[in-house]
Amino acid sequence: MAREPRAEKASVVKDVRKRFDEAEAVLVTEYRGLDVTQMTELRNALRDAEAIYKIYKNTLVRRALEEGFPESFVDMLIGPTALAFVDKDPGAAAKALKQFAAVNDALIIKGGLLNGEVLDEAQVRQLADLPSRDELLTSLAAGLAAPLQQMASMMNNLLSEMANLLQSLSDKGEQAEAEVSAEEAVDADSVTAEDADDEEPSEQAEAEVSAEEAVDADSVTAEDADDEEPSEQAEAETPAEKTPTKSTQEDGSEAATEEN
Repeated sequence: MAREPRAEKASVVKDVRKRFDEAEAVLVTEYRGLDVTQMTELRNALRDAEAIYKIYKNTLVRRALEEGFPESFVDMLIGPTALAFVDKDPGAAAKALKQFAAVNDALIIKGGLLNGEVLDEAQVRQLADLPSRDELLTSLAAGLAAPLQQMASMMNNLLSEMANLLQSLSDKGEQAEAEVSAEEAVDADSVTAEDADDEEPSEQAEAEVSAEEAVDADSVTAEDADDEEPSEQAEAETPAEKTPTKSTQEDGSEAATEEN
């Protein structure tokens, strides 16, 4: 029969030590004078702050904290003591205790243990005045959101300016291409007109050359005709000239004959 209480105590000591090792903070209170309803209300308030409110015998808690815990904290374990084990937000749990103690004078805040450091009653109340974890996260998110919004606005403005610049460059490029096309069209028209001007004198020159060749041909024909007429006349005159010669020769012959 004596062994069962001893085993039970050993289990309690083990449970207390485990809770102390896993908790981020442990707040010590004295609950003397609180009834069952008030205790239930306090437990619910601490549960909302993500804390567990437990009552152990001081001797068992002391046994669990024999090694590795400050004596100043162990000295708080006198009288009807209840411990609030905090996993995440010590400020929220301290605020819940402070608010409850403001309405219920029977609750006494003794102190606490935060990350191995001992807190007295005043420090626990100061911890309660600090922003809770949710409030800090909200403030941090708001503080981060403002620069992010400014950065997003700057990026949007930068992108808008880049888009306007690219559009302006595109418009200028299209205008330059249009001007070049217009200049090329004007140059093409000028070249066509110059080619037409160059071709007209060529045709006129060819016509003049043809006319000159025709005149030269007529001149040559006329000269040939003039050259041919004296030849025919000469041919006509030659027999006439030769005939008297024969007569002369014959007369000479006859005269010679007669002389002989």
